[in-house]
Amino acid sequence: MKITSFSAQVLFLAALLACAMAPAFAQTGAEAQAPLWHERALTVDTHCDTPFKLLEKGWDIGQYHKTGERGSGCQDLPRMKEGGLDASFFAVFVGQGPRTPEGHARAKEKAATILDAMDAMYEKYPALCGRALTPADARRLEKEGKRAIFIGMENGYPIGRDPGLIDYFYRRGVRYVTLAHTSDNDICDSSTDRRDPEDRGLSEWGKQVLWRLNDLGVMIDVSHVSDRSFHDVLALTRAPVIASHSCARALSDHPRNLSDDMLRALKKNGGVIQLCILDDYVKMPPPNPKREQAFAELFKKVDETYGGWGGIKDKAARDKLEAEYDAIQARFPQPPVYVRDAVDHIDHIVRLIGIDHVGIGTDFDGGGGLADCRDVTELRNITIELARRGYTEEQVGKIWGGNAMRVMQQVIDLAQKK
Repeated sequence: MKITSFSAQVLFLAALLACAMAPAFAQTGAEAQAPLWHERALTVDTHCDTPFKLLEKGWDIGQYHKTGERGSGCQDLPRMKEGGLDASFFAVFVGQGPRTPEGHARAKEKAATILDAMDAMYEKYPALCGRALTPADARRLEKEGKRAIFIGMENGYPIGRDPGLIDYFYRRGVRYVTLAHTSDNDICDSSTDRRDPEDRGLSEWGKQVLWRLNDLGVMIDVSHVSDRSFHDVLALTRAPVIASHSCARALSDHPRNLSDDMLRALKKNGGVIQLCILDDYVKMPPPNPKREQAFAELFKKVDETYGGWGGIKDKAARDKLEAEYDAIQARFPQPPVYVRDAVDHIDHIVRLIGIDHVGIGTDFDGGGGLADCRDVTELRNITIELARRGYTEEQVGKIWGGNAMRVMQQVIDLAQKK
């Protein structure tokens, strides 16, 4: 999830408003079998920000929302079924705020509100979805024809400096914690916050958080963290880690992505990188100062008036601002990014560290989405592209969930052996 910076807000709204149509795929050879492979695999998306939609008045996750329509978001329970997505990690996201007792208290309250909305979803739609805490839960729910919904926490900020809150969020169902987001916090430094030019990595408090997460069997997510934080985590953890939504820096030179050295370290750790289909992470766009200035002015107005897009409660006001956003997009269009560009990252990762260390974490509803994979109903396009490039059904199964579930189970097993 990225909604606190200028570029992040562009990406977040682009995911909600993109209308580009997908090119047709030729169904020949293995490609013709790809939809069947997709159905037979336990498909797992390790990162989406759909809980953000749960808090919107009038938006119902149990109802079908048409692809591309304003406000529809990238997924709901019916569309997850249509797209063949069996399981998803819904992110409890809280943007970084003041690192004070008051700021931490507000962050905890916001996280609890999102978790309450998740509880309400499970209760309202027991025939459509279920709470998942383990890989076995995901497989059981798949057999029952329900969507398995895991919970991840994006940004450790709501934990504050209270060790008891780690256990509290575990009891609420959180099964991975992304240690930081777009700004440094008390746990570690972020990959995109260099207001302090020194990368200080994992703090002493962060080490305590890491060890407690290991003890509980909660996955540590290294997406968004700084390079030094990443290496500090891998030096200290006794369990494999996950990069829930990241790409390869060798193909898109963004600090959010993992370098080849980081990928090699991830393999040694036994962890997994889950490909993010957010276009800037997949393929860096050319500079466009006029576009950046136009969006900066729009987002400044939204921030000053509403405290961010999430603070806009009035539908008419939201429609007006989104129309302004559309006009800027039309005036300064970006080159489209396609599934083939994203699968280039999978190819690179597989060549570098092997098929057992890569998966998919779309970042839907938080910026994720491509010209030919706009929402969850189009996920099969990724499977088709993998088949086109010669990946086998077994390999597709590993990418689409097998690797992530292996890591999750190992984290749980190591905690139980303590």
